[in-house]
This record gives sequence, structure tokens and C-alpha cells, in this order.
Amino acid sequence: MSRKQDKVLEAIFNNPVSANIKWDAIESLLKYHGAKLSEGDGSRIRIKLNGRKAVFHRPHPKPDTDKGPVKSMRRFLVGAGEHHEYDI
Repeated sequence: MSRKQDKVLEAIFNNPVSANIKWDAIESLLKYHGAKLSEGDGSRIRIKLNGRKAVFHRPHPKPDTDKGPVKSMRRFLVGAGEHHEYDI
């Protein structure tokens, strides 16, 4: 994993929850871990990782992800077995 992806994963699992993570950095992290991403309606994006599925909304007009979606991404990654040494 690149240092950049490691920082994104770290930011997702930070406490308190971070609200300034760029969505494209999260998508890049997901792809690195083998996630399949597909477009949904509007700003929706479907994600499948390790047999686990989720639908997220890409943030707009700003590229930064709010705290709520970051918490949801954290739960998704834990459920997909991609949390490694991080605690929630």
C-alpha cells in the first residue's frame, strides 16, 4: 500500500472522525483493496468488496467527504475485513 493510501485509511479510522477526506482518495483506496465500483443513479456509487455490498453518494459540489459517510465507510471496511490494525 502506498503511503498516500495508508494515510487515507488512517484518516477513515481516526477519532474524532475526520471530515476532510477527498472522495477520490477513498475510491483509490477501495480499488487498491480490490473493490468493484459501478455508477448508480445521480451521484450514487455501488461498491462491492470481499462479498460485501454498499451504496454511497459521492460528495458534491465539494470533493470532501462529511463525517457521516466517513463513519459509514469505516463500518463498511470493517464488515469487509479491511480494517487490519485499526479500531473502531
